[in-house]
Amino acid sequence: MDFKQSSKSKLFKKILLVSLLFLILQASLLILMGQPLICKCGYIKLWEGVVLSSGNSQHLTDWYTFSHIIHGFVFYFLLKLIVPKMPVGWRFLIALGIEVSWEVFENTPMVIEHYRQQALAEGYVGDSVINSLSDSITMIIAFWTAWLIPWWLVLMIAVGLEFWVAYEIHDNLTLNILNFIHVFPTIKTWQMRL
Repeated sequence: MDFKQSSKSKLFKKILLVSLLFLILQASLLILMGQPLICKCGYIKLWEGVVLSSGNSQHLTDWYTFSHIIHGFVFYFLLKLIVPKMPVGWRFLIALGIEVSWEVFENTPMVIEHYRQQALAEGYVGDSVINSLSDSITMIIAFWTAWLIPWWLVLMIAVGLEFWVAYEIHDNLTLNILNFIHVFPTIKTWQMRL
């Protein structure tokens, strides 16, 4: 093994270690904040497809998992634009740090209460730890996917997901951000038709 390969191997191990530490920190903080490890129903489902259910944001994946795919895409391209000379591994750690921070912030009482003001989140109690970690892992996969495939394909996937999820559940990442800034009566009325 030459020096260059050894150096890359060490960098990969450091990035992997820091990533695991981020995820452990995320889980630990959520547990300290009182979020359940798994759904209070006592079991874990791969997919929870009913938005207006107590299992939403409690199992491994749900309709909002698609938003975390888009997070990974957006973080990849924004960081590539902002710090183009930074190695992709370090950009990835920044993206993961942002995602983990959001996952913790999203589960604060203030944000949970704000979400409850929206039509599709009236009974929202925050994420289970397993759902939150799954969201971060989804972002990780999407970030590296954006690194591997052409930008136009990433864009097509992101736009396609936004339209598909909006059609299926009357919500998506764009609407979620808009509703987080301000609850728009027109959007709320449309979402209540679900």
